[in-house]
Amino acid sequence: MFNRKLLCLLGVACLMTVTASAEISQETVTVLFDGDAVTVEETLSDPTDLWVTADDLTRVNGFVLKPEGACLDDICIPARQDTDSELVVTREGRKWVNVTELARKLKQAYASDPDTRVWSFGEIPATRSAFLDSAMAPDFELPDHRGETHRLSDYRGKKVLLITWASW
Repeated sequence: MFNRKLLCLLGVACLMTVTASAEISQETVTVLFDGDAVTVEETLSDPTDLWVTADDLTRVNGFVLKPEGACLDDICIPARQDTDSELVVTREGRKWVNVTELARKLKQAYASDPDTRVWSFGEIPATRSAFLDSAMAPDFELPDHRGETHRLSDYRGKKVLLITWASW
């Protein structure tokens, strides 16, 4: 028999929700995202997913729970809130958001270490779309071999060849 997580990975329709008996855990969780480490004091107990309050969601990754769903700037993931769903549940009168389900919907990589209660979330691919759509490199500056600083924007309108190297 296949387990639920494997079926979901294989693309079989599934609804991953915490059970009605899920308890609020007072064990501190650390969430790593975008160079920050955020401490979350309360989560819903779930062995496979990270559930945080709507307020903590904003602290963790900047998303805000709105009537239409979980939103960050022009990115909005629809979420039913009138009944429990795979993304939002109500427990003890508070809304809880499944950060890992949000990551799955965003195609965002994540990993966790249950022993240390640390969750790490990678970059959100959709936030890079404006950069990719515009085909404009972000401005940066680097010193040359003489120590003189050069900015990419100094060469706007000119053809530029960038050569990079890395040891890995």
